[in-house]
This record gives sequence, C-alpha cells and structure tokens, in this order.
Amino acid sequence: MNIASLQKVHLHWREDGNPDGRPIVFANSLGTDFRLWDKLLPLLPQHFRFIRFDKRGHGLSSTPEGPYQITDLVTDTEQFLDLLQIKDSLFVGISIGGMIGQVLASRRPDLISAMVLSNTTAKMGDSTIWQQRIAAIESGGMSSMADMILSRWFSSEFLDSSEAVGWRNLLEHTSAGGYTGCCHAIAEADLRQSTAALRLPVMGIAGSEDAASPPESVRATINLIPDAQCHVITGAGHLPCVDKPADYAALLGSFIDKTSYGQ
Repeated sequence: MNIASLQKVHLHWREDGNPDGRPIVFANSLGTDFRLWDKLLPLLPQHFRFIRFDKRGHGLSSTPEGPYQITDLVTDTEQFLDLLQIKDSLFVGISIGGMIGQVLASRRPDLISAMVLSNTTAKMGDSTIWQQRIAAIESGGMSSMADMILSRWFSSEFLDSSEAVGWRNLLEHTSAGGYTGCCHAIAEADLRQSTAALRLPVMGIAGSEDAASPPESVRATINLIPDAQCHVITGAGHLPCVDKPADYAALLGSFIDKTSYGQ
C-alpha cells in the first residue's frame, strides 16, 4: 500500500505499467476511489506509467475536516505529483477530477502537457442543488442518496447488472464528511475564466446518458479551449470508463496518437 504524506492530507495511491514510461495521471470522480479505472488500464498501451490516487475524503486517503475548496484538492494533487517528481503528464480527470485538472493545468503547466476532461464542466450545476445534497447526506447519511446518485452515474441498463451492486457499496462506504467536503468545493467553483485561458492539447469525453454532466454541458466547457474537441460515448453514463471501457480506451488511445504523447 502506498501512502503519500503531504502537508494536510495522506493520499492513498497506486502505480501500474512501466515505472520508466511517460506518466498518465488519473483523477477520480466524487464518491469513487482509484478502482474507477480498473477496467480501463488493461486496454491501454502498457509502456506508460499509470498513476492513480484517492483524493482527500475518499478511498483509503485521510479525511481532513471540511468544507473544502477546489484549491485544497488542487494543492493536494500538486504536492502529490511533486513528491513523485512527475512532469509533463497526460492528466485524465473525470467529474471533480476534471475540475482539479483544469485548475492544476492553469496553475502548474509544467505538470501537465496534455489533458482529458471527462464528464466534467468548468461550472458544475447550481450551488443550491449542492447545498441540498449536502443537507440530505448530513441528515440521512450516504445511503439516503445512493439511488439518486447511481441513477446519475449509470445508464438504466448498467444499473440492472450485478456490477452496479459493487458501485453502490463503494458509494455508501465513502466518508460522508469527505463527500460533502468535496460537494462544497464543487458548489463554489467557477473555472470558466481560467479554463478559457488554457493552451494545451485537450480532449473532452461525455456520456450520452450522463445525467450529472450532460454532453451539452461538457461540450460548452471544451469549447472554451482553442482546438479542443469533445466526443460523446453512446450509451454511457457519468462514468464511461466503467460502463464503456473499450470505447473510452479507443478515444484515449487516439488522443495519445494525435498529440504524439506516446512517442
């Protein structure tokens, strides 16, 4: 087990692939841990160095007292990558992980040379909606919101599968304080100005059945960045690396080839 001891948090992380390869860093969505990418990694070229981590309040990472700001999550990631001496990575961020990537690319362009913004936006919903979710979880716990959250994560077809049971269990075992702390960060974040100033290769990925970050919302964010393109995976929900991993891997592989990141 790998634990990175940073200034304000202990982050659980894992490394796969070639330790001498070019780094691809994966940042998870709200309510998940780094197992989110388990089905994707075997489908990618294995000469890369794959780095995954559980953000604060998730998985086996520690849970500092909240609420959090998006800058807290970005600082954690920045310190983590500096600790591992990572430079010029391909950063793949999904949902809140994509928001972290947007800020980190603006703050520390030396850490990220190309980026995938998956099922994410620069402004994710109205603050009132997040405050309502926070209140519901503080009142009834994670299980009280599981049905609603899962319906936003996955298509109805995937929700009928046995695998969906595991994702429910993962969600319900997520720290309520860690989850709501990150909800506060999302509620207050408006990244449109800094994201529009980004100048690096970016690909957007959306799911046609994503109720949390609908394709039109993802596309609006990607359109802020010059020369960035957005692709929609048909039949996928908010976590297409889970319900459509082969399609996701094909898009990521094509992006790597187009940016010459694999050379």
